Amino acid sequence: MITRLNIGGPAIQAISLSRDLRSDGFHTTLIHGRLGPGEGDMTQILPVEGTRAIYVSRLARPVSFDDILAFWRIYRELCIARPQIIHTHMAKAGALGRAAGLLYNLTAGRRQKARLVHTYHGHVFEGYFGDWSTKGFLVVERILGKRTDVLIAISEQIRTDLLRTYSVATADRVRLIPLGFDLTRLLTIAAEDRARARRTLGISASALVVTTVGRLTAIKEQSLFIDMAARLLADGRDMVFLVVGDGELRSGLEEQARRLGISERIRFLGWRADLETVYGATDVFVLTSRNEGTPVALIESMAAGLPCVSTDVGGVRDVITEPALGVLVPFGDPRRLAEAVAALCDSPDARVEIGRRARDSVRHRFHVQRLVGDIKGLYWQLLGIGGTIP
Repeated sequence: MITRLNIGGPAIQAISLSRDLRSDGFHTTLIHGRLGPGEGDMTQILPVEGTRAIYVSRLARPVSFDDILAFWRIYRELCIARPQIIHTHMAKAGALGRAAGLLYNLTAGRRQKARLVHTYHGHVFEGYFGDWSTKGFLVVERILGKRTDVLIAISEQIRTDLLRTYSVATADRVRLIPLGFDLTRLLTIAAEDRARARRTLGISASALVVTTVGRLTAIKEQSLFIDMAARLLADGRDMVFLVVGDGELRSGLEEQARRLGISERIRFLGWRADLETVYGATDVFVLTSRNEGTPVALIESMAAGLPCVSTDVGGVRDVITEPALGVLVPFGDPRRLAEAVAALCDSPDARVEIGRRARDSVRHRFHVQRLVGDIKGLYWQLLGIGGTIP
């Protein structure tokens, strides 16, 4: 169960698991909700063969009266599906889905009780809402955490936050299982593909291309990317900046670029399915977020063999684990971002070497086959096969 199938790591994981677990005897039902304005849509790859997909229109990210209607719809669907495992992703589906699961267990009879699993792809305890809303979410998460069989953290930083910073759960309930993706197309990008990608996007072979990918929303702070671009272009560099993604802040970011007089050098591409083309045309990837769980775009760009510059936030250090794999700078400093990008642009050999090390680093750590194996093992344990769950 997932709040919505917008483009990003949680949706990729939910769809991948729904598809790939079927080969080992699992029968899957995928419950998903309504997209937000301007969000990229991954529902086009549904239905997954052999998987029942259920759209709950009342299930959405904002808190509203619809949550009550969504809760009862989810509960009815659980009564129909009679699951042995209920696995939720993202905050809203995690709250409503686990609450509905607890009610289902109370009414289904002892032999039919489902085990509850929730994956934290990040959390809403920092950088998303005001103080009072955040405190309310934290109370709910602590209550549900005590009643969930397994809580999955996708990074060591999130695990630390759950256990120590916010005391959402005890260590016996938390498992560390990193994300996994099908990185095949990105891992195989070669020099000839990069030339072809430049031609596809209409970018000259001589220009240096700096790219960011993600939802155009406050937590991603792409305004820092625009400010960084202005500083780099002020030095007279032949550069093109690509902003890939969409969201509620797009018009404001476009206006920021116009105000700074650099709109001709910044291209807003929206959501694209051919990310291998985007990464193939890129020289340096930049992530400007104020908070991250496990940054999917960072993993993708590293798999594509790119040197990366990122703000040092959240789970970024679980991906860029050492300086040889990328450059980390403090959040909120466009000057430091520009300096780091400039240093890479001025050193082609460093770009190649960092990109090579980065690709080798993520090749196995974040592959979908590893993810499916980890989740499958957990599920078997929850069902009492191949080990026990406390």
